[in-house]
Amino acid sequence: MTQEEVEALLDFSQQYLSSVENGRRNPTIITLYELAQVLGVSHVELVAAPADKGT
Repeated sequence: MTQEEVEALLDFSQQYLSSVENGRRNPTIITLYELAQVLGVSHVELVAAPADKGT
């Protein structure tokens, strides 16, 4: 899914999503939940730390 598709589905601006992705903005819990739903993942997966590749 492209960033443009996510923007359209959630009615978020490209600037807002980019800021969230780059850590310049902190989304609300509701925003995280909505984003997870659109991406087809759980809200827990969305905020989980990446798996350690060394183990």
